[in-house]
Amino acid sequence: MVQKTIITALLLACPFTASADNDAERTALAKIKHEIESLKPLIAEAKAQADSDARVQFHYDWLALDLDRMVLGIQEHLSAPSTQPRSFPPLKGDYRH
Repeated sequence: MVQKTIITALLLACPFTASADNDAERTALAKIKHEIESLKPLIAEAKAQADSDARVQFHYDWLALDLDRMVLGIQEHLSAPSTQPRSFPPLKGDYRH
């Protein structure tokens, strides 16, 4: 549920157009990066409120790591866009155990 909420928030925060130029794309990516970074306090708050005795735990650390990877990928693209594909470790995507 949290994952769907985060993805929805990211999609709603940065509308894209098919005819966007490079500057518009870079601006949108910078906004996405900012939105992802603004989620960190919310994640910390949710982690602090989590029931440590619950049978199923949410891995807030994994979520934070995945978000850090996303920010890194965006930052690398904004800093030095390349024509060669880059390899990044896969996102966890499943935060329950």
